[in-house]
Amino acid sequence: MTKAELYKELSYVNHSREKRLYYANLVIDNPELLKPLLEILFDVDDKISPRAAWVFEFMCGEKLEAIVPHLDTFTENISKVHLDSAVRPVAKICEYLIKAYYSKQNNFITSHLNETHKEKITEACFDWMINDEKVAPKAYGMNALYLLGTEFDWVHPELVTILERDFHAQSAAFKARARHILKKIKSKNKKSNSKNL
Repeated sequence: MTKAELYKELSYVNHSREKRLYYANLVIDNPELLKPLLEILFDVDDKISPRAAWVFEFMCGEKLEAIVPHLDTFTENISKVHLDSAVRPVAKICEYLIKAYYSKQNNFITSHLNETHKEKITEACFDWMINDEKVAPKAYGMNALYLLGTEFDWVHPELVTILERDFHAQSAAFKARARHILKKIKSKNKKSNSKNL
């Protein structure tokens, strides 16, 4: 399938789980489609870009290791994505990657996600936290930043500042997630402080 044919196919993708899964499996079965799919996704002003993002998110949900050859492309471009319906799946993929990286099970992502990838994801997550984004990207960003903060000691203080500053102006869903993350950070800090005594 050519990029042009894939582009045309993506116009049939809608919000239904069935359609997204169908095209995600098509890409899993034809890994050569990943490069053109990402090119379409990162053509960020095109109305089909979000549909490519939906398919890519579902593909990562089914088979995350398929992203490995494309980690450089993905992390280099995530900050360019700006259409709401594309930002959400891209943020979700970042959360998938970071959860897999910090998972206790040894997996393919742990050995392939490098410092530069993590920096780019951290940067994108903070952007979603401080920009006027919907709740979902902020929630995925919060989760990813919490985990990144277990490795990079400057992340948690920054995250706490943003969560506390924005707390009152945000939705109930944001507040619930923020409370959960703040509690985890405080609990982690107590543990590390008691170790240092």
